[in-house]
Amino acid sequence: MPVIVRIPTPLRTLTGGNEEVSLEAPATVRAVVDQLEAKHPGLKDRLLDEKGVRKFINLYVGEEDIRFLEGLDTKLTGNEQISIVPAIAGG
Repeated sequence: MPVIVRIPTPLRTLTGGNEEVSLEAPATVRAVVDQLEAKHPGLKDRLLDEKGVRKFINLYVGEEDIRFLEGLDTKLTGNEQISIVPAIAGG
């Protein structure tokens, strides 16, 4: 079953302007990032650093932040929606 990944505006230059990317049956969030990189080179570096998900990036499975689940090892069953949400500074 496909997983839909919602791409924020600042990263759409890497996805050909697409707001969403459909991926076939990734088992984990880590597999989502790997598939995104295979289809859209350069995206992984924007999402991850050597420690994992960059501090200014939030990844959600549905409404749940993966930091409160199993992180990049969060399991997927298909039909999920993954949202990439960059943190915004303001005040």
